[in-house]
Amino acid sequence: MPERPVIDLHLIGIGTGNPDHLTRAAEAAMNAADVILLPRKREAAADLIVLRREICARVLTGATRVVEFDLPERDGAGPYFAAVDDWHDAIAACWAMQIAAQLPDGGRLALLVWGDPSLYDSSLRIAERLRAEGIALRVKVIPGITSLQALTAAHAIPLNRLGAPVLITTGRRLRAEGWPDGVDTLAVMLDGECTFTTLDPGGITIWWGAYLGMPHETLIAGPLAEVASTIVARRAMLRADHGWIMDTYLLRRGVAA
Repeated sequence: MPERPVIDLHLIGIGTGNPDHLTRAAEAAMNAADVILLPRKREAAADLIVLRREICARVLTGATRVVEFDLPERDGAGPYFAAVDDWHDAIAACWAMQIAAQLPDGGRLALLVWGDPSLYDSSLRIAERLRAEGIALRVKVIPGITSLQALTAAHAIPLNRLGAPVLITTGRRLRAEGWPDGVDTLAVMLDGECTFTTLDPGGITIWWGAYLGMPHETLIAGPLAEVASTIVARRAMLRADHGWIMDTYLLRRGVAA
């Protein structure tokens, strides 16, 4: 039986879309790739692929091919985890189709991952699906700047209090379970519902940021009781203006902004 062609898959963290956030390792991996796959999302989120195209145009100096493909959309109607699982299956099928078409004899494939592949991104899980389907993969992660790094840098604050822990969670978990015991600082991601409005705001400070590192970066910080409604209104306006939004925030008890 002939050996299966090997795909060297590089998952490259590209920060928040600012080309200046790329590491030298990321630039080297992009230029070493035979093919870079760029996902196209719905028309309302066209800015996302435009940013990836701009990064490629700025960084690539050799013969790396850039191939775009249509990214399946997640079904928002059904149970969340089942819908995400089906969505990941569909994305894996798209990757497999592109591998067969672009690198039938093996080679080096790169994907540009928003933020970092290690933090609230499923690229590594999708890659495991390809392995399960019999594709020979060697996976390497090139880390990037995470949204939390960009958020704390933009606000010029430390992520944690002195000697204290931080919990990274999602808006969904915070809504369902409330503020967890034993921690004063929460980093909240993937929150499309402004879950901070469901909390008792007493003694809580929020540092919120949208489009971090981009030209239209927007930051709001202050006591939650004073700025929550401002964030909700600004977020809705920004989403309407751009057709999409990426935002995250830090909550801390007992510290003034």
